[in-house]
Amino acid sequence: MRDTVDPEFAAYVDARQGRWLRAAYLVYGELERAEEQLLHAFTRLSLRWGKVDDPDAFVLSHLYDAAMSRWSRSVKAFEDEEDPVKIALAALAPKDRAVLVLLHLEELTEFEVAEVLSMSSSAVHTAGMSSLSRFRLELGTPDWRDVTGRDPR
Repeated sequence: MRDTVDPEFAAYVDARQGRWLRAAYLVYGELERAEEQLLHAFTRLSLRWGKVDDPDAFVLSHLYDAAMSRWSRSVKAFEDEEDPVKIALAALAPKDRAVLVLLHLEELTEFEVAEVLSMSSSAVHTAGMSSLSRFRLELGTPDWRDVTGRDPR
């Protein structure tokens, strides 16, 4: 066991933790759970530091692993929130929130999201389109493809 932290690993964590904590919070809907998952992902990376080819992909896949589990579906996200964006996110399934956050906040490609979430790229495409559409509907924003201007609800 090491007594000191590798300076490169410490710099890596310092550079990425804020951004990924925000993203994890949007996926999990609970700050404590997001912090726990991010700490778990960084801990696992620290044990393999220097052996992992792509630390970002390693952390992201471990960070979102729990969001994809069946157990995560039973957790209520963003309880007691009044922010319409958080309420709209809470209406999505955890997998759909993860896809939406990775595509639109992290700006990953569909192929990168597929790798992180262990899904096919076509499944990511479908989930991305449907989750964005549902998110917009929850916000009360009509679908831009609806030329009638009617509220589709």
